[in-house]
Amino acid sequence: MPTPQKLEQKFWKALKSDMTLMLGLDGVEDGHARPMTAQLEHDDRGPIWFFTAKDHAIVQKLPQGNRAIATFASKGHGLFATIHGRLSVDNDRAVIDRLWNRYVAAWFEGGKEDPKLVLLRLDPERAEIWGDASSFIAGMKLLLGIDPKKDYKDKVARVDLR
Repeated sequence: MPTPQKLEQKFWKALKSDMTLMLGLDGVEDGHARPMTAQLEHDDRGPIWFFTAKDHAIVQKLPQGNRAIATFASKGHGLFATIHGRLSVDNDRAVIDRLWNRYVAAWFEGGKEDPKLVLLRLDPERAEIWGDASSFIAGMKLLLGIDPKKDYKDKVARVDLR
């Protein structure tokens, strides 16, 4: 069974590959989440960066609360996570330069100088990470009358990300 550390490593690797999080503000708009493309500078641990525009709803709502909740599902649905942390605007020019790429550039006609450009920083504090327990083996166990929940309990990790 995977350890919490292994699940955390799998999470960071999957996020770096899949890049999409559903991001919302805790207590704002009932936690309504929006898909955002995550950018990482390191293979493990945050911060998690998001390029967006000043008129994006999450930027507009940020003054109402900076506690963020992000949810993640890997492309193959082998890993799921909920991440809690602090979200802030951080238009650090050096970070923008490091993370800038052609996909980001496609959204901002003015390039790095576009007046609408905003860089959001999510400083993750904790996460709950689930490994897929709805596997073929779990289905077979059900067919054989065996309770698959025993296997599932070892596929969940609560991780301190600070």
